[in-house]
Amino acid sequence: MIKLEPVTKENLDDVLALRVAETQEGFVSSNAESLAQAYVYSETAWPFAVYDDEVLVGFIMMGYYEAKHYYTLWKFMIDQRYQNKGYGRKALELGLAFIREKFHPEEIYTGVAPGNSVAKGLYESVGFADTGLLEYGMEEMCKKY
Repeated sequence: MIKLEPVTKENLDDVLALRVAETQEGFVSSNAESLAQAYVYSETAWPFAVYDDEVLVGFIMMGYYEAKHYYTLWKFMIDQRYQNKGYGRKALELGLAFIREKFHPEEIYTGVAPGNSVAKGLYESVGFADTGLLEYGMEEMCKKY
């Protein structure tokens, strides 16, 4: 069963050891960078380890972007060993459900690196659509409820 668990001192080293495929490295931040951001933005960032039962398979972080007043899928990765097994879609659905249940927004945003067609396709499959905005080198996408 896929589930999201908080990143804690018990699983921190394992989360930091997760890696995407070499061809994907330019598309995502390292988990160390993401967790540093979560620390600095601790009131508006919610990082989770993604598990399949007891096996750590990925990392997802939801957040609130104060400058634009909206909720985001901020960071997301599935370890290279566990890609193409359905973990990404289920983890994404759980992350979005967390934001919906806790804050009830009408929209959730994310950004995707240009050329990252796999991530873009995954986001589109759960209802995200391009907004047409390119900001900080990322294509903005929005899911409306």
